[in-house]
Amino acid sequence: MSSDFSVFNGVDIFVFVMYFMSILLVGIWGSRQSNRHTVKGYFLAGRDASWFPVGISIFVSNIGCGHHVGLAGLAATGGIAVGSFEFNAMLVLALLGWMFAPVYFSAQVYTAPEYLRKRFGGQRLRVYFACFTLVISVMTKISVEINAGAMFIQQTLGWNLYISTVALLILTAFYTITGGLSAVIYADVLHCVYTLVGGFILMALSMSAVPWRELPLRYACAVPNATMTDPNSTCGYPREDAMRMYRDPSTSDIPWPGAVFGVIVSAVWYWCTDQVIVQRILASRSIYHAQGACVLAGFLKTLPLFLFIFPGMVSRVLFPDEVACATEETCLQTCGNPTGCSNYAYSKLVEELVPTGMKGLVIAGVLSSLMSSLTSIFNSCSSVFTLDIWRRIRPNVTEMELMIVGRLFVFMIIGMSLLWIPVIQVSQGGRLFDYIQFVTSYLSPPVAAVFVLAMTWHGINEKGAFIGLMVGLLVGMAGLITEIVFMEPPCYQGDHRPDFFQIWHYLYFGLALFAFVILVSVAVSLCTDPVERHMIDGLTWWTRHKSVKQITSISRYESIREEQHADEGPTGHDKKASVKNVLVDWCCGTHNSAVGTSIDRDTTTPGKWERPTDPATDKKVEQLQRRILNIALVIMTGCCIFFMTFFA
Repeated sequence: MSSDFSVFNGVDIFVFVMYFMSILLVGIWGSRQSNRHTVKGYFLAGRDASWFPVGISIFVSNIGCGHHVGLAGLAATGGIAVGSFEFNAMLVLALLGWMFAPVYFSAQVYTAPEYLRKRFGGQRLRVYFACFTLVISVMTKISVEINAGAMFIQQTLGWNLYISTVALLILTAFYTITGGLSAVIYADVLHCVYTLVGGFILMALSMSAVPWRELPLRYACAVPNATMTDPNSTCGYPREDAMRMYRDPSTSDIPWPGAVFGVIVSAVWYWCTDQVIVQRILASRSIYHAQGACVLAGFLKTLPLFLFIFPGMVSRVLFPDEVACATEETCLQTCGNPTGCSNYAYSKLVEELVPTGMKGLVIAGVLSSLMSSLTSIFNSCSSVFTLDIWRRIRPNVTEMELMIVGRLFVFMIIGMSLLWIPVIQVSQGGRLFDYIQFVTSYLSPPVAAVFVLAMTWHGINEKGAFIGLMVGLLVGMAGLITEIVFMEPPCYQGDHRPDFFQIWHYLYFGLALFAFVILVSVAVSLCTDPVERHMIDGLTWWTRHKSVKQITSISRYESIREEQHADEGPTGHDKKASVKNVLVDWCCGTHNSAVGTSIDRDTTTPGKWERPTDPATDKKVEQLQRRILNIALVIMTGCCIFFMTFFA
């Protein structure tokens, strides 16, 4: 392992420099495509993004460095079953575009927590979901991406983990803080180019080293030497069902009922309610552009199986002693983690297979996925905190204050993520992707259940939704703690847990919790005051074509009070156009007219949000767009079913 740039030649260094320069230039250019001095421009890219960059941004926001490291690592240990997570996402993206997105547009919201307020009234659901979004982002997104990126750089370049982490965060946070969502979306397009080019290069090299026809047999024989030399060892052997995507419901690592139904629950939370995705949908200039973005992202989700999962299996074939280490001693010697070294499957391929002259491009592709994912999460967390929490704390906040608070919050959440990295390193056998699914299956089902009910059933009220969320949170936390206490030990330690925990799977728990929360929410709603039908116009899928009415009396009072506070905001004053002030304005997204002035309610209050309109207003053109989108949806769904059936 090298500790400097000696692994690069002149071409690699040139590609590396061009990569960082191009990302920086595109980020700066993208920040000028919308008014980043306003809340609407900074957090929603002016609501004028077209389907292509939005679809690309949705894809690369999801395919971070955690996917490179985590999917390849899980494939090295368990085969192709993890691909079911990717194909299920295609179905849920269709659900996002044709069920959730129309309601979000009709409800005239800016954030996912804002929808809960308009649908149910009050503030406690909105505040709870905003806080939940921030916590889960740290636990399963930011910290995982930071750890995966630092691990990859440490393995391929030999740099110190924490030093490389800080350097990555400085580079990543720069144009996110200064440019907002517009800079993130347009930079994501370039990130996608680097990610796909680097991924296809490594895939081609992997398939050249181990051809597809030989992969099943050679994977089945990829046993580490420590296992071969110990006749009593049962560890280190590949799974017999490695080439099957849907496996035994009681004894497999990813049982087929969980892969088909349990994954859907977590996917609904991530793709349909998480602010990272919803923010991009709301930035689209029309519902047709939002649906087109969902279709594009869905087609792109067919790629991870070939870019990450198959190369991960090849890595085990080529390096079984390192990637599939079966004893505590060999794992510690290989990667310093006694629970396993599967997370190094992808970086091991880059280190050993990619020739000098191409290595810079492949590493740039991995860094692109890392930076795109982190910038998306930073911007979405900043929008949730600023619009859903800070404005609740300070109703008379000025727009300059919102711009500064949103940027400062990025630094705070980065610090929180760094503190969580040591926990991730020792959890779930060192398997990052499994860790993500493990946590979300225990915590996200209540949110998914409440959103599905809110979209589809007029009878659910605020009390039913809130009690369902709270009961679901308590049950989910109890299940998470129980799972941690009875976590599956490494193979070499033996499994002495009770029989129930040996067959129980977190995907089963997520599915059961989802159904339980639905029952609780429905029962409470039926036993309490019903919702007036006219109060949910435009807020459910069935009423999406109706105009949104004023929300509940509590929220109506709060809206009036907030506008009174806004009207009492201080007036602005001029600043001297010094170099210092210009730099501050550029970094913080402020300008002279925004200093000290109260926030423009039209740019941040959903009640006055105007639905984006497409330039093609002719009904025939709209009908043509609708038909094309529906045909694309059918084709995407067909592709999903084909892949799921082919690899079943």
